[in-house]
Amino acid sequence: MADLKLIALDAEDLAIVAAHLQDAVLRVEDMTYLKSERRFAAVVNRFDWSDAAAKLAGKADGFVRRRAGVRFEHVTGAQVQGLDLTKKDQVLSLLTLTFAAGDEPRGTITFTFAGGGAVRLEIECIEAALTDLGAAWATSRRPEHAGD
Repeated sequence: MADLKLIALDAEDLAIVAAHLQDAVLRVEDMTYLKSERRFAAVVNRFDWSDAAAKLAGKADGFVRRRAGVRFEHVTGAQVQGLDLTKKDQVLSLLTLTFAAGDEPRGTITFTFAGGGAVRLEIECIEAALTDLGAAWATSRRPEHAGD
């Protein structure tokens, strides 16, 4: 599969980015809020759900994780809940990424992690990008969810 490159400019686009980020893992040190640039960025190991669908259909051999970068522009604030930012090596598992509209086009984007942690971004408008960085590797396990 070719490297994934997505841009989100509205809530519908962002939902697609969120689907590709579901079950991504990262360390606390792999995300940053650049206040002066009004940007939030992270490097994650995303689970390739498209590839997983092919495997489950018998069209691929195994599961794959891919190194990816994600960035959000026009960020006016960032808040953290339930995460210790001093534990740089702490591994986080992303459950979901959601958008809540405010006084349009403003709103908030929330990263919700397993274990109850969250990062909330205040944004002026949606402008995000998800880009695979080329590294990919096989994994024997796929994330499991209640009801799977």
